[in-house]
Amino acid sequence: MHELSLAEEVIRITQHEAAKNNAGLISEITIETGCFSGVEIDAFRSAVEVMAEGTLLAGASLNIVIMKGKGYCSGCDKEFEMDNRLDTCPMCNSFPSQIRSGHEFRVVSIVVEKDNGEG
Repeated sequence: MHELSLAEEVIRITQHEAAKNNAGLISEITIETGCFSGVEIDAFRSAVEVMAEGTLLAGASLNIVIMKGKGYCSGCDKEFEMDNRLDTCPMCNSFPSQIRSGHEFRVVSIVVEKDNGEG
């Protein structure tokens, strides 16, 4: 279950950034994940909630944006959006020769509040 290790890394990253910015609290995190990343969103969200207890991240709003994949058809020289791995080229109906995106997982933004209550 790699959701636990992802949650641990997100907490590490956010705490590091909070320390660099003298934050007293992390109020919101936004994460982008590709539809092919294999992340089980509910399990990840639960892991973050449990692991964040007692940290600056406890109670933070967790926004997760799921990004579509992109496939490439070498026959048509066309890049196209994909919702699942079996999507085909809209021009020729062939399977993609490459899946160019959809595997990403990244922290996009962190909203922190300073020790004196400022955001």
